[in-house]
Amino acid sequence: MVRNRLIESRLTPNAISLTGFALNLAAAGLVLGRLFFLAGVAFIVGSIMDTLDGRYSRMSGKGTQFGAFLDSTLDRLEEGVVLTTVAAYFASQHNQLAVAAVVAAVLLSLMVSYTRARAEALGVQCKVGLATRPVRVVILAIGLVFARGASLGHFQLLAASVYVLAVLSLVTVGQRIWHVHRELSVSAGGAD
Repeated sequence: MVRNRLIESRLTPNAISLTGFALNLAAAGLVLGRLFFLAGVAFIVGSIMDTLDGRYSRMSGKGTQFGAFLDSTLDRLEEGVVLTTVAAYFASQHNQLAVAAVVAAVLLSLMVSYTRARAEALGVQCKVGLATRPVRVVILAIGLVFARGASLGHFQLLAASVYVLAVLSLVTVGQRIWHVHRELSVSAGGAD
């Protein structure tokens, strides 16, 4: 009943995508303000919105090609904006290793998405790998919610989450490259 009302409403998948983007911008601002717990909550809710927009698009039939493009584009921006503010925080703490890990995490998370997009342009389904977007969201959310000063005990998981994010994203890029190589070799009759 609620689902039918939602589908019949004027709500569009793009509105959900833009709401998720706004929440992630808020999360970035909260990171800059050192309000890590609230940043984690905003990041989680914004990321949930990102998963809902695609589902809502399919359920309601209101999806468009531009909407799919906008959704994918905003997903990359959201992750990058939040991680950029995390890098700024580590820079203010003079933690160069963590700053470098954030830069690597941003680059590699973009590569995770790029390898999938490029593979699919070649006709290869490529959803393999450890650090899919939902996994990356969970890792970063844990780091934010359990960062130093987040008022949830004496945890300091933000740097650790960034290191894990960078390493798992690197592994995922490798997994996707290997998967595409294998798939294309099979379709070409094993020729390299």
